[in-house]
Amino acid sequence: MTDDGLVARAAEQTASVTALAQELIRLPSRAGVDDYGPVLAVLERWLGARDLPHRRLHDERGDLVGLLVEIEGGRPGRWWVLDACVDTASFGDEDAWSFAPTSGEIRDGFLLGRGSADSKLPAAVFCHIAADLQARAADLHGGLAVLLDVDEHTGGFGGARAYLADPRAVRPAGVMIGYPGMEEVVVGGRGLWRARITVHAPSGHSGSSRTVVGAVSRAARLVQLLDDAELPPGPLGGVGFPLRPKLTVTAIEGGQGFSVSPDRCDLNVDIRTTPAFDGTDAESLVRKACAELDAAFPVPEPTQVTTIACWPPFQLRPDEEPAAALLQAARAVGLQVRPKVAGPSNIGNLLAGEGIPATAGFGLPYIGLHGTDERAHLAELPLVHAAYHRAVLALLSAS
Repeated sequence: MTDDGLVARAAEQTASVTALAQELIRLPSRAGVDDYGPVLAVLERWLGARDLPHRRLHDERGDLVGLLVEIEGGRPGRWWVLDACVDTASFGDEDAWSFAPTSGEIRDGFLLGRGSADSKLPAAVFCHIAADLQARAADLHGGLAVLLDVDEHTGGFGGARAYLADPRAVRPAGVMIGYPGMEEVVVGGRGLWRARITVHAPSGHSGSSRTVVGAVSRAARLVQLLDDAELPPGPLGGVGFPLRPKLTVTAIEGGQGFSVSPDRCDLNVDIRTTPAFDGTDAESLVRKACAELDAAFPVPEPTQVTTIACWPPFQLRPDEEPAAALLQAARAVGLQVRPKVAGPSNIGNLLAGEGIPATAGFGLPYIGLHGTDERAHLAELPLVHAAYHRAVLALLSAS
């Protein structure tokens, strides 16, 4: 099919794609809050009506974490994945919204509601692409999996983990994640190292004549040490990895009331890593700061560091698949896009740890992502749809 033909086909399907996305948006699926069964049941009915092979994914505890669609080609080749989450961020203050978070209405050219941008509309697009490919599967090399994750906004990425652990699934050669944003194809992202730090001190009465440096005060001094720690500047501009590492203390908890100096205070530390400053470097920096604290204000029990998560940074070359196919496809349908390395971490980091290349964003223009009045602009939908369709066809045409 020609590029013009793909755009025309996508335009024909706009009403159907939008209708499916509206149905998904009208069912709340907030991460860690709502039951995911209803929103996945909508997708299952849609897929079943078109005889598309699909199955639910569960994690090690048996919890529902996603839905997997698999289109097997008739010729040998590699498998590729289109990935979109259908769980969402929370609604926040619903009184601040100018429409219901589960609206699903179209107003002034925007599809309204939580998940319109991230990522129920992309999920609807990917389902339609799978249906089109099913009709010509005999001519395709390898296969296409569509992963519909419902454990993404928790940060657990349970759908992706369950897919990669599934012995029935073919390990993919690459993944394209349907995050929104039309000007760039995200080909990389900073990694992360996260830890829980426990600071100890003798407890006591705040009115006691004995002066001690309590756990809260020790924790405050540790925050200052971490804030003052020197991170490598990293290469900026167009050479190498374009972003610097970043350290943030994101939570501090300890004590209660007024009269007791607590014996424990806990901190959450989030460090965004780069190829020049990885998880090992991040942990060394934090442990050095903790050692300085313990040396300056010694207590019987040393400060403890518990690593919570560590994901590597990633960056694909523009000529590396699947980035090359998506960049070329977007330009072929008339979109001006550029490769970008993103600051926030995402499923692409998890996949990088598994040795699987991924793009982590290309989609519709949006407003209010994860915030108030989330909405996605629909005028560009045929072009975005056609670009993904073209990219998949290019990847599945190679043996």
